[in-house]
Amino acid sequence: MNPEALSETIVDVLGALVADGAITLPDGVPTQVTVERPRQQGHGDYATNVALQLAKRVQVGGQGTNPRAFADLVAERLRAAEGISGVEVAGPGFLNVSVEAGAQGQVAADIVAAGAAYGRTRTLDGQSVNIEFISANPTGPLHLGHTRWAVLGDAIARVLQAAGAQVAREFYINDRGNQMDLFGASLEASALGRPIPEDGYQGGYIADLAAAIVAEQPGIVELPEGERLRAFREAGYALQLTEQQEQLDGFNTHFDVWFSERDLHADESHGSVADTLRDLKDNGHLFEADGALWMRTTDFGDDKDRVLIRSNGELTYFASDTAYYLNKRSRGFDHCIYLLGADHHGYVGRLRAMAACVGDDPALTLDVMIGQLVKIMRDGQELRLSKRAGTIVTLNELMDEIGVDALRYSLARYPADSPLTLDVAEITKASSDNPVYYVQYAHARTCRMMENAADIALTLPGEAFDPALLDHELDGRLLRALADYPRVVASAAELREPHRVARYLEDTAAVFNKWYDTKECRMLPQGDEPVTPANEARLVLVAATRTVLANGLDLLGVTAPERM
Repeated sequence: MNPEALSETIVDVLGALVADGAITLPDGVPTQVTVERPRQQGHGDYATNVALQLAKRVQVGGQGTNPRAFADLVAERLRAAEGISGVEVAGPGFLNVSVEAGAQGQVAADIVAAGAAYGRTRTLDGQSVNIEFISANPTGPLHLGHTRWAVLGDAIARVLQAAGAQVAREFYINDRGNQMDLFGASLEASALGRPIPEDGYQGGYIADLAAAIVAEQPGIVELPEGERLRAFREAGYALQLTEQQEQLDGFNTHFDVWFSERDLHADESHGSVADTLRDLKDNGHLFEADGALWMRTTDFGDDKDRVLIRSNGELTYFASDTAYYLNKRSRGFDHCIYLLGADHHGYVGRLRAMAACVGDDPALTLDVMIGQLVKIMRDGQELRLSKRAGTIVTLNELMDEIGVDALRYSLARYPADSPLTLDVAEITKASSDNPVYYVQYAHARTCRMMENAADIALTLPGEAFDPALLDHELDGRLLRALADYPRVVASAAELREPHRVARYLEDTAAVFNKWYDTKECRMLPQGDEPVTPANEARLVLVAATRTVLANGLDLLGVTAPERM
């Protein structure tokens, strides 16, 4: 019995109490109740606070009751339910529930049958979500700051999909504005042997790009001056964007949409910035002052109103932000998630106010996440790897130095809003002290156990599986941990916190390893002992563990190796 099944059983008990007239629930019987693993051993297999939650609303004999008395009523009925071996009322009204070994053991078979689908829920079914992250300028290599968002944005998208949402990963290409002209001027200067403009791009990668452009287009240096700069800008843009896309693919982060900022500024096109501002003039939140066009974002909590068009006719970044948000909404996305860097705290209020100004409820349609900085240390010194890009640490160099799996897992196991310092030696060592190694090794151990079983013709028993044979205390602990996986995934999706999956995997690997080390829970027969149904039952438990560990690692974009 998993938490979802127990929740349904408790709901049925509440319904029966209402139907029998034992209690009255004016607001009706809830469709589900919270069921969790107890924090302390000896407090049953599962715990629920349903009596505490409903006591203020429930009536017994036309009168109110207290949580403890209500819990006693629920416990009495619940003890008679199929698969329940015991129910205790604790404290002010908590219910600690123990389930029969057979009901608990069935979880293992259910997991094996579900395979890669285990843990997927429908809690966000029907929601269409756009998640935009990284959104780097196409003027240089991806670096450490982008790397954290590459991991977290992708992992958030994965857990949202696992919870049933339709998700599009989007990269906003900042391919318009002065920085693009400076990029082109830097490439042109490098190709012609001139000094890079003082406010241009100084990294060694500029020389590499310039040389690649000239090799591909030898005649580019002979073009007239203005045309030559534009040609270098566009050629460099294409090469740098392609490099970014290839790097991210190699980092196991794949985007569904690469959206060009230039598309927002196509003259008079539907969805362009100009078109958007025309549509907004009638909604009462735009006004003109000092020759400029403003949005009255202070109507919705912003600290000041925002300029859309300056007095010189120039569009602001906020105008682009507004048009881009509306573009996403026009593409059918119910919810837009933005992942922004630590220096973008000021954007939260203005984006929420903007969404309100265009007629949306930002609590329903917008989520702005701010990530904190990451430092990578080696030998006590902050890592400075790049030879091509000056002072920044590039994604390619990080992948080479640390490895994709170790880097992704290490970044995914912490909340986005926590500053992070990682040590290269710690996150790459082959030791149980290293969380990614610990979890991956646990998965590899399950694979080896399955291979050892095959060597002696021990196979999954199919319909002959007897779940009641998984009756050891540690069988139960491992089963409860595995049964908790769907709840963890749903919670990670709801809260946008994929680190919950990583921490769950580490806890579950620890339970599995303790189970593995316990003689009474041996899967393989010893010596000349024959294969028994108990051996087959524990093979199912190993297969279920392998499934859960693999599924969880996949949600983090990390591989589940069969050998280590």
